[in-house]
Formats: sequence, C-alpha cells, structure tokens
Amino acid sequence: MLHMDMDAFYASVEQLTRPTVRGRPVLVGGLGPRGTVAGASYEARQYGARSAMPMAEARRRCPVAVVLPPRFRVYQAVSAKVLGIVREVSDVVQQVSIDEAFLEPTELAGAETATVERFATQLRARVLGEVGVIASIGAGSGKQLAKIASGLAKPDGMLVVPPERELELLSGLPVRKMWGVGPVTESKLHRIGVHTIGELAALHLNDVTSLLGQALGTELHRLAHGIDDHPVAERAEAKQVSAETTFDVDITEQARLLSEVVGMAEAAHRRLVASGRAARTVTLKVRDSDFTTISRAETFPSATSDLAALTAAARRLVPVAVPPGTPIRLVGVSYSGLATSEQAPLFDNPADQQEGPAPVAAPTAGPDPTPAPRQWRAGDDVRHTEFGHGWVQGSGHGRVTVRFETAATGRGVARTFAVDDPQLSAADPLDSLGW
Repeated sequence: MLHMDMDAFYASVEQLTRPTVRGRPVLVGGLGPRGTVAGASYEARQYGARSAMPMAEARRRCPVAVVLPPRFRVYQAVSAKVLGIVREVSDVVQQVSIDEAFLEPTELAGAETATVERFATQLRARVLGEVGVIASIGAGSGKQLAKIASGLAKPDGMLVVPPERELELLSGLPVRKMWGVGPVTESKLHRIGVHTIGELAALHLNDVTSLLGQALGTELHRLAHGIDDHPVAERAEAKQVSAETTFDVDITEQARLLSEVVGMAEAAHRRLVASGRAARTVTLKVRDSDFTTISRAETFPSATSDLAALTAAARRLVPVAVPPGTPIRLVGVSYSGLATSEQAPLFDNPADQQEGPAPVAAPTAGPDPTPAPRQWRAGDDVRHTEFGHGWVQGSGHGRVTVRFETAATGRGVARTFAVDDPQLSAADPLDSLGW
C-alpha cells in the first residue's frame, strides 16, 4: 500500500506558477487581522513559519517571505491532474484531501521492496515532469504505516518499509504519529509513562482499553502491533466540515464564549482549507447546561474560504443563539454548502472584520461621485493586452507593478503601470498554469 503526499502543496503551486518566487520563502493565506497561514514553503518553514499559524506570527518569524492570497481553483486543477496520473497507474485509489491519496496497485501485491521502490520512483517522476509539483511517497503493509512513511520521506523523498522492518520502525516513533492520537489521548498516555508506539504495544490490551475506552484502545493497540486492515476505498465527499468542544465546566462569560467560538471557527477552517473547498453556510451549535442544543446559521451569497468572513459570521450568531449569562457546556462551528471553487471579491470586505452588519449610508443628493481608482492586491492575477498574463507584486500611490510570467514561461519581467491603465484587467488564475 502506498501513500502519496504533495509537499507544501499550496506554496509549491504558487512557486510553480510564479517562477520568480521559486526557492524563496512563500506564505499562502489571509492578510487580515485574523489571517491564517494556509500553506508555507519549506524555505519559510526553516524560519519557523507553518500552516495553521496566525499570519501575523508567521510574518514576524519570516519577514522575508512573499505573502500571497490562496487561489483554490488553481490548487484544485493541479490536484486533479496529479490524481489523474495516479488513477492511470493504480486501479484502487482513495483521495484523502486535495494533496494526498492512498493507492493500492494490483501489480504490487506481494511485490519485493525493489519493485515497489521502482514503481514509486516512476510515479514521482511523472508527477514532477507532467505537472511540476513534488510528491513524497511512503509504502508499507497498511494505510497508517504508508502515511507515516511518506511523512518520514519528506521533503521530496520516498520510503518503502519492508515487512520485516515495520515493527522496528514503529516502535521508536512517538505515539502522536498514530491515527487517533490527539493532544488529549497523548496526554493520557504520557501520564502513565507511554511515549512511544513500542511502549504502547507493550501494554496489556485491558490496560489500554481501561485508559482510552474500548473502541479507541483496541484500535490503537492493534495499530501499535502493526495490524492495520483499513481498506483503500473512495469515500463519499463530506457535506460539511466542523469542529466542536465540550467544556469541563460550563462557561457563562460572553467574552470567553466568543473566544471559544473563534477557536472552533479556526479549527473548522483548517479542515475546510485542507479539503480544498469553500463554504456558503456557517452554523453555530451550542448546548446549554440542561443539554438543550441550539443551532443558528448564516448563509453567504457565494462560497468563500476567507477565515475573517467565516469567523465574523460565527461571532454574529452568538447573541442570536445564546442569551447572555446562559451556562454553556458545548460549542461547535460547522461549514456547509461546500464548493470546490469560490467567487472571491477582489478586495477585502470591511464588514467581515466587524461584529455586526455594516451601517448603510444614507443616500445623498447630487450627481454620482467620481469612481474610485481601481486598486490591485498583491498576488492578483492580471492580463495586459500586450504583455499577457502576470501577477501583482505590489501597488500604491496610483501605480501597480506586475510580473509577467506563468508556469510555462519561466521567470518574467516586471513592469509598472497606472492602476487604471485600460490595457490591464483581472485575469483567470488558471491561466497562470500555462496549460
């Protein structure tokens, strides 16, 4: 069984389509006050920046980074092309997210390690040569081991674990590497002195189930012994992504409740981004001390993956769902109405940064005001009638600098124009692929 994971996917696609930033630190994500890193290149990770980190912190850690807004339509297109190659070489495929998949080629059943390594090498070469992105591949007897192996192979590597070495490899790894082991489970295991998978495997099954519960304990104990019979099979696409938490003690303070809602909105957003989708509807779920569950939702005109907009909607739902002072034991945020593309505004919507609806200005008499000059955001895709496709490197004082290049052209030249130059217009981000 193999697991393929495309390295630093969002940032890698930006480096592919914008050759000027290849080899440079790149951060992909929102620039607003609540902006989050959706992707960080390996060059940026060397400074301590990483995905899911607040953008402000990532920029402090890596002040030399090029910061670009996410372009999910481009990521989806690259993902589809890579998965097309994968499906050509394997009859059994399970896409896990936009940038990773399990595959189980029939031709590799019972194959020797060298044969699997040759297959993985050829697949990695095809992905790089035909699409232009790097994929790391891990292989083992089960899904968990294959995924662990691909993680160990990163960046830009391959690791095939022979059956006779599987338990040796697993035994020295931290328990957090296992599926189903999050911070809470990890803490429980650490409290009894279990830090590695080998130490977990050495426990008696009854001790594990009494600590973690029958279902989770049994599952983890089997995985720790290298027993993994999870099949590779396509899953139905989720209708929503969500995150929720139950408090040890009911909370009543409105500020604390808002903070928890923001945390759940951000956690659900990370899952939304990982799936490469956008959402139209934000739903807030709360459960009070009497176990009464209340849900309230807000729907946007079009799907978005903007964290600021989604978080602001979740915050607006709090006073609608919860009277002040109500003891709350659970809070959750979910995103639904999922789409694989979004209709994003060219500019940030100020209403997304405030608590309530934006005030509506009273109409004024007289002629229409002069339209504000067009503005451009760094990272926007543009087209010039003479120079072709490019992207905005910066703008200000009525001027905009555009770098004209695509994945197919190599590093291009930069030119500066007036922001309202009639030869300059917004472009389809997919054109940056040069396909």
